[in-house]
Amino acid sequence: MAGVLVGYVMASVMGMVSTEPIATSEWFAIPNFVTPEFNLAAILFILPIAIAPAIEHVGDIIAIGSVTGKDYTKNPGLHRTLLGDGLATSLASLFGGPPNTTYSEVTGAVMLTKMFNPRIMLWVAAFAIGLAFGAKFGLALQTIPSPVMGGILILLFGSIAGVGMNILIKSQVDLAEQRNLVIVSTTLVFGIGGMAIGNDDFSLTGISLCGLVAIAMNLLLPQSKLKEE
Repeated sequence: MAGVLVGYVMASVMGMVSTEPIATSEWFAIPNFVTPEFNLAAILFILPIAIAPAIEHVGDIIAIGSVTGKDYTKNPGLHRTLLGDGLATSLASLFGGPPNTTYSEVTGAVMLTKMFNPRIMLWVAAFAIGLAFGAKFGLALQTIPSPVMGGILILLFGSIAGVGMNILIKSQVDLAEQRNLVIVSTTLVFGIGGMAIGNDDFSLTGISLCGLVAIAMNLLLPQSKLKEE
C-alpha cells in the first residue's frame, strides 16, 4: 500500500495523474447491471479460455496451501473449491459482471501480508461490494498510472514464481532428472515467451497452453528407470 501511495504521489508530481474525472463525477452511482443473453458464438469463443482459470485455480490452491501450511486439496478439497469458483462466476455473470478467477497475484499479497484468515476475504468482499456504489472511488483507482501498477504487479507475480519454486523444492522434485527438467523448462519457456497455438478462431496461450502442455508431457514422457524400480 505504501508503495502504491508513494508511486502515485511521484506520478502526480510528474504530471501523469489527472483527477478531473473524479471531480466531475457523482459521489454515489448504481453499477450498470445487465442481464445475460444466449450467444453460441461467445460460448464457443470462451470455452478454450475457460481452461486457463481452471488450471490457475488448481495451481493457486496448491500455492496458497504452501504459504499457509495447509493442504486445501484435501480439506475442503479441489472439488469443492472448483465448485465454489464456478458458482461465483455464474452468479457474477447473472448480474453482468466479469468472470471470476482465483487471481495468482492475491496469493502473492497473502504471502507478503501474512493475512491467512479466510474471514478477512469475507470482510474484503463485502467492503468491495460497497465500494462498487462509490463512483468517485472507482474513478480514483482508474487514475493510478500504469507504471505504478506495473511496479506492484512485478512484486506480486514475482512472489508467485517464488512460491512455485518453493513448492518444487518442498516436493523434492529432482530437476537434474531429464524428464523433470524437460517438463519444467518447456512450460516456463512457453509461458514467459508468450507462445500461442492456433488461429483467429481458436487459439491457446498463456496459462491454458502451459497447463495442457505440462499435463501432456507428464503423461507422455516415460518415467525414469530409477523411479520405476
